[in-house]
Amino acid sequence: MAATGTLARPSYGLSPNQRDAALRVGGPVIVALAGFSILLAIYGKNPLDTYWDVLHATFGSARGFGEVLVIMIPLMFCALAVAIPARIGLVNVGGEGQLYLGAVFAAFVPLTWPGLPIGVMLPLMLLAGFLGGGLWAGVLGFLRARGLLSEVLSTLLMNSVAGYLLSYLVFGVWRDPQSSNFPQSKTFPHAGVLPHFWTGRLHIGLFIALAAVALFWFILYKTRWGYEMRAIGGNPEAAKRSGIPIAWYIVILMIIGGGIAGIGGMAETSAIQGRLRPGFSSSYGYIGFLISWMAGHNPVLIVLMSFMLAIITSGRDVLQITQNLPGSAVNILMALILFVVLARRTRKAGEA
Repeated sequence: MAATGTLARPSYGLSPNQRDAALRVGGPVIVALAGFSILLAIYGKNPLDTYWDVLHATFGSARGFGEVLVIMIPLMFCALAVAIPARIGLVNVGGEGQLYLGAVFAAFVPLTWPGLPIGVMLPLMLLAGFLGGGLWAGVLGFLRARGLLSEVLSTLLMNSVAGYLLSYLVFGVWRDPQSSNFPQSKTFPHAGVLPHFWTGRLHIGLFIALAAVALFWFILYKTRWGYEMRAIGGNPEAAKRSGIPIAWYIVILMIIGGGIAGIGGMAETSAIQGRLRPGFSSSYGYIGFLISWMAGHNPVLIVLMSFMLAIITSGRDVLQITQNLPGSAVNILMALILFVVLARRTRKAGEA
């Protein structure tokens, strides 16, 4: 009698790591799209027509593709804000608030010194954006390192505080008197606007975000700091016994993660809004959180997942126009993806 054993998974010509990455990226999206198709059918819509409309709007013109890249920029920044501290086991849910604080700090520069040349103003705005998001997250990182609070709940709650602070400024001291009672700051001077290229609203924030991803990859896999980060994430007790300063890493990585989200806020207000406005983020911080967990906090997969979810996010307006669906339909799809990701992680944890 032939010996029985566990059936081997088909490899499809992929290595185990490549197969795992493909399942991690594509699996949740495919399952969520299947579930969303059922909801569309119940709503009386043809799922294939719906998805075709989104893909045609995305890839059918240079402008449509450029808009996807525009949305992809803040998603990459916010996903990195989650992935960097996650490498040592921290859960940063505060990307949205850190995005807002980066925008606030960055806006201070052109609103206070509008006459600065572009070669001075833009670097100062980038630095200010990093400081804003970094300080916002760093305070919580310090308290977490001292064991005084959980970073999960505290970063989540601070998102609302950041939103209220931004609204206070644009409704108050930074409000443009010429804005016809609309809460927003004065328009940034030309020197305070990130340069655009190619078509539409696409700007050099794309290259800044990709450079941040590349730097994260290099540090994570090619430096001693990255080795220690992975050691802490893999076994904190063993890392502590080997002399790795875990508390130091908690504070520094929260600062860096928050600072990168802050740069995303600077890029969004500078290149897209041209001024500070309340609620300028379309839940980028929360979508970035989803992206990072879908990608397993892997820098390369973050780029791919940011692009995929940027397509879905851009489909909000398309579905409203072509299919007469509410914009909240995209939120349902995002929730389905998150549910699949969490279910997959729960199953893996149970198997372990």
